Amino acid sequence: MNLIPFLALWVEMAGSFALAVFAAIAAFALLRGQTPEAARLLLAEGVILALNLKTAATLLKTLDLPTWDSIAAFAAILALRTLLKRVFVAEQKRLSVLHPTSLLR
Repeated sequence: MNLIPFLALWVEMAGSFALAVFAAIAAFALLRGQTPEAARLLLAEGVILALNLKTAATLLKTLDLPTWDSIAAFAAILALRTLLKRVFVAEQKRLSVLHPTSLLR
């Protein structure tokens, strides 16, 4: 039995769960009267974590790639996730500089 697809599925689910938890925490922060920027910073943290986990799951899936087409699709997905992660890290840094007393500090 090949455990790699099963493990990749669990890592992918962990990424989705992490994003949902951070979104709920950000919504709760808004309800508690925090600034929208603080909530955006929390959400950016969640997106970065989720993208890291989903990238790890994608990397696990590469162990079972049988064709060049699937390898090319993987490369495109990996490039897109890396780009998105860089955008969110830049947004996180920008928000951290603007609001150093956010929920994460």
